[in-house]
Parts: sequence; C-alpha cells; structure tokens
Amino acid sequence: MRALVLGARGAVGRVVVAELRRRGHDVTPAGRTAPAGGVAVDLSSPEDAAARAALVRAAEGHDVVVNAAGVESTVVAEAGAPVVVDISATGSYLAALRAAAPAAGTVVLGAGLAPGLSTVLVTALDRRPDDQIDVGVLLGTAERHGDAAVQWTADLVGAPVHAPPEGGRVLNLRTRRRLVGPDGRTRTYLRADFPDHVLVGERLGVAVRSHLTLSSRAATAGLALAARTGAGGLLRHSPHFGSAAWHVVAVNRRTGQTLGASGSGQSHATGVLTVLAAERAVAGPARGPVTMADLVDRPAALDRLAETATATES
Repeated sequence: MRALVLGARGAVGRVVVAELRRRGHDVTPAGRTAPAGGVAVDLSSPEDAAARAALVRAAEGHDVVVNAAGVESTVVAEAGAPVVVDISATGSYLAALRAAAPAAGTVVLGAGLAPGLSTVLVTALDRRPDDQIDVGVLLGTAERHGDAAVQWTADLVGAPVHAPPEGGRVLNLRTRRRLVGPDGRTRTYLRADFPDHVLVGERLGVAVRSHLTLSSRAATAGLALAARTGAGGLLRHSPHFGSAAWHVVAVNRRTGQTLGASGSGQSHATGVLTVLAAERAVAGPARGPVTMADLVDRPAALDRLAETATATES
C-alpha cells in the first residue's frame, strides 16, 4: 500500500507515518514544507487552485491519502486517490465531507478515538430503535495532542453542538453527565460535539450524545468554567499536567450495557487506528463515504491497539 500522509510532522501524523512503515507500507510524508523524503502540500488556503493542484499531484500513484493535517476542507475528497481517511472530529465538516465524497472511491469519515473507536463501540452495543446512547471520552491532560486538537477543544466554548439528536440549541460543555469509565470510576463528563450522532446515530435509529472529561479533575472543572465564562482562549495556554491516559465508553441508557476501552497516549492510539482504517479501506471495494465501524469491528480495533500496547478492553 502506498500512502500520502498530510500533516506528517504533527502529533498524529508522525504516528501514522511510523505505523505505516512498521507494517511494511510505502509512505510519502507531506507538510506545508517538504519533510525529509516527502513533498510539500500547503493546504493553509485549501480552496486556492494552486493548493488543490499540488494535492492532486502529490496524491498521484498513491492508494490512500490520510488527512492528519487538521485542515477541514472537502478538497481532500478530490485528491484523486482511491481512498481518503480523515481524522477530523468535527461533525459539520464530516457531514460536508460525506456529501462531497466521490462514489468511485472510499472516504473514511473520522478515524481514531472519537470518532473512530467510539463509532465502533456505539455500533457494537445491543440496541433497538429510539434507544439513548451516551459516549464518554476521557483525554489525558499531560499529552500534547497537537495544535489542531487544542484548537478544536477551545472552539467548543460557546459553540452549539452540530445537529443535536434532541433538536434545538445545545451548547458545548454546559451540561453534565455522570458516567462510569472502564476503570470503574464515576466521573463528570461535559457534553461535547464529538460526531457519532451525525455519523451513525440517525442511521441506527438511536440518539447518541457525546461527552468529554479530562484525566485531571481540576482541568475538567476549568473546562466547565471556560464554557460558562466564554474564556476558551485560555485553553490554548493551559499547562500539560495530569496523565496521558485516555478512555472511550459507550452506554445504552435503557439497558445499562457498557462497552469501553482505555489506554495511554491518545495521539498514538489515533495514529494506530487510522492506519487500520486505511488498510481495511484499501483492501476493499470502493464504498463512497463510510465510518470506521463500516470497516472494523470491536475485536479488530482492540486487537490492533493491544498489539501496540495502547489499550485495554472493558
């Protein structure tokens, strides 16, 4: 498999490149300036004709383009590669990317922890129409997950959840939910715009609500305070303390059934799962827009994470 990795120098991009090579694939790293052995693809102005042409040239001859650059533009679907894998967690963007995906190829909408692993867990739950599903995501505050991830979290402050299943206007980080994590501990999670309700909720006939907590209780409280005061900009300068632990849990409110996974190093886990999604998509026929749950089941995802010592099952 030949892979072009956009954002190859980033926190996740570096893992994707290393994991692809570990598994014997050919990799072309790409960045705003050319990385060693790679190519320059500057998508800071993705709608620019020159940028789009550079992307198409770089993608030529590759089986898959992995977008780990943090650039949210549907031009990536027009790269010309048979498969595109995008690690974005933004519901509105992934909905637009789904609409723009060419039928002649495969576009994976969200690969990593949430969406990605979370999507797989939601799909694996026993369910019936109109069930209420909660997704809880814990992210480690000691890890530098990259500028795009920090910006994504800061942008939640004051912003509404995209197309919430209950309708109306629901603000991010303003409502709370107590959930039990894979470690058996009960924590407070804040409503957050992870996009599984957009990706699979409607299709499965269930209402999916996602929630975020941090490995530091103080950091979670600070996130809630920032949401109430509108001080999202402060999140970009917060110190990295706590742990690098992560977990994802999916809970059916009606039955209490809970599926989860946990590990350490969210960038590493995201990169490993992204490579798994890319391999599965390239190995199969063109399917248009898909989620990770269309390509990977729960055992396969957990086995790959366990292989790289990043996760445990619950």
